[in-house]
Amino acid sequence: MTPAHTSPATAPPVFTFRPVDPLTDAELLHSWVTHPKAAFWMMRDARLEDVERAYMEISADDHHHALLGLRDGTPVFLMERYDPARRELVGLYEPQPGDTGMHFLVPATGTPVHGFTRAVITAVMAHLFEDPATHRVVVEPDVRNTAVHALNAAVGFLPEREVNKPEKTALLSFCTREQFEKAVSI
Repeated sequence: MTPAHTSPATAPPVFTFRPVDPLTDAELLHSWVTHPKAAFWMMRDARLEDVERAYMEISADDHHHALLGLRDGTPVFLMERYDPARRELVGLYEPQPGDTGMHFLVPATGTPVHGFTRAVITAVMAHLFEDPATHRVVVEPDVRNTAVHALNAAVGFLPEREVNKPEKTALLSFCTREQFEKAVSI
């Protein structure tokens, strides 16, 4: 299934969010995470059962949540929110109260729309900052993922340093609510 990314040129897309249902959504997620353009998601060789299992584990985890971003009721991206003091970055940096970790994935499409992925990351960040407990968003993309570094910078992230994780060398970056608002002129 290829998501529809078309939008009127004058209005940014409007997204809603819902929790991932690991069993119902596994086939869709499998098609997204195993696509060659999703190489940095590190699930290219995953079987359907692997995706089900991974998202069942996330669903059962109090410190990690997966959400689908919907446009007109159709899933068009995936986001994950996690507690970086308990997942992903444990022992790799000094967490602050209000830190929230984030991953997002916009699936490959045969008809890309200019600005769509930027609209997605902007919506993801706005969604995270809707929670008054979130003061800063933390990301740790692969250092080689220059496309996501540019998107992160566009919404206010500032890189701090590289960190070595078991699966990759990551660029640890942070974005406060104020940095986000300034970057997107809210």
